[in-house]
Amino acid sequence: MGVVTAAPGRDPASTVSAEPEPGNPIPPTRSTPSGRLDAARCSVQALVRGDSLVATAPPARRWLLVEQPGPWGRDALLESRFDRRVASRLAARARELGMRIQLVRRAGDRLADSGRRWAVADTTPGRETIWWSTRESEAELLQVPWDGSVGTPSQVPTYLVCTHGAHDVCCAVRGRPLARALPGAGGPADVWETSHLGGDRFAANVVVLPWGFVYGQVPEDGDGLVAAHAAGQVALPWLRGRAGLVPAAQAAQHHARQELGLLGVHDLASRRVRELPSPTPGVDRYDVVLAGPDGEDVLVTVESRLSAEAHQLTCAAAQPGHWRTWHLLALRVSAPTTPT
Repeated sequence: MGVVTAAPGRDPASTVSAEPEPGNPIPPTRSTPSGRLDAARCSVQALVRGDSLVATAPPARRWLLVEQPGPWGRDALLESRFDRRVASRLAARARELGMRIQLVRRAGDRLADSGRRWAVADTTPGRETIWWSTRESEAELLQVPWDGSVGTPSQVPTYLVCTHGAHDVCCAVRGRPLARALPGAGGPADVWETSHLGGDRFAANVVVLPWGFVYGQVPEDGDGLVAAHAAGQVALPWLRGRAGLVPAAQAAQHHARQELGLLGVHDLASRRVRELPSPTPGVDRYDVVLAGPDGEDVLVTVESRLSAEAHQLTCAAAQPGHWRTWHLLALRVSAPTTPT
């Protein structure tokens, strides 16, 4: 049994790379996204502060992608050229089914270029799929099944780059160059611009489907991100977490990857999460059990704390806010269980 305990004064959330296993590609070095922005913008300030990306992926496991070129307002679905008579009903159906809607478009697309495509992605571990279809009308989306029973499965990773400038200018300034660069980044990639992903201060933000890995502060060329997924690995320097997992499980996976060098997209599946007694108000602790590569349990104890100071977390925020950071307290790897 091995135990790793965080050293005094060390904040594992500030670590940006992990020691790879022999034969695995070395993780890319974290670098600053490009794009000229005023120093007061949220993404610039987050970089200056060194805000941690860890455990900030959204909770959605199933995603509905709807191709809609042209401009998007702040509420992309309701403030675009998508049929408004259908939009509110579509949003209601998505809420009922527990799905997240993302508008998507090709970089530089005009309305006339639309293939009227749509897709359902399921990021549930063990069921990772994305199925693409086309529609004749917007209303058709209210009738067709969203369970993956229609459409054609994608054979390459799908990259959704947030470029939703009407929601936050940081996303447009930093996302659009990345969306243009990713198709030529040297690996298989189906690349789309997308509407708001959350975490504006981490622009440029990307989600990679069908696994649901969410990334932030991705540099403009995107080479390291595409290279990692082409090798079946995560790009740890920019990883925010895996969508659909609770934050404690996201944090445990991130820190275990750093300590153990397990970067495979299927490594360290979450088995269970248990909340521990809080040592003090504002501090949460959890034991998280992850699946080791040889059947062993990887027990990770993580702690979540509120930031000491409040800051502007989006460019449009009405007032400063606090955020949670995640820290490794201990990691233990058990021996594989031998069947009797």
